Amino acid sequence: MSNYIKNLNWRYATKKFDKDKPISNEDLETLLEATALSASSYGLQPYKILVIDDKEIRAKLQPAAWGQSQITEASHLIILANQTTFGEELVDDYLKNVSETREIPLEGLKGYSEMMKSNLVPLSDEAKASWSARQAYIALGNLLSAAADLKIDACPMEGFDSSQFNTILDLDKQNLNTAVIVTVGYRSEDDQTQYFKKVRKSKENLIAHL
Repeated sequence: MSNYIKNLNWRYATKKFDKDKPISNEDLETLLEATALSASSYGLQPYKILVIDDKEIRAKLQPAAWGQSQITEASHLIILANQTTFGEELVDDYLKNVSETREIPLEGLKGYSEMMKSNLVPLSDEAKASWSARQAYIALGNLLSAAADLKIDACPMEGFDSSQFNTILDLDKQNLNTAVIVTVGYRSEDDQTQYFKKVRKSKENLIAHL
């Protein structure tokens, strides 16, 4: 069994963190870089990664997350906030970056630009928000895998009121919505969940070769 698979078997959704054991700055930067390197549709990354370090802000957010202890006890709280809507600027900004990074003329990307815009811009705001949230969840997968590889504990969380999070963090004015949150740190010895056997569907029931 590869170390990667061993580490994925080691990870679990940590319910209780050791609040006195922070993640090093180096490991945090590795986690964030891995998240930033995630795949996304067209490479557009229609979301923002928010690292909530401020303890007072996290205390304000905790009631909006059903009082769950991970919000304040974990080393860091990371929020993946998707764009709620967008226009042609999403594509324009991306292709400007492509042009500068790869040192190619922007004019040569015109066809690619028109294709992306024709597929995305006409969507309703509801469809745009749904699409961008799915991209944020792809990034979530990378974050969790990177954390497991570093032997850092994590808990992806959907148990929160996104509208309250958005209000507390002033995200509405930034065209952002709290899609999913992740607490990261190190498990407490008191967290009994770490001793539970991992339960997954068998490969025979989950995987089909056609």
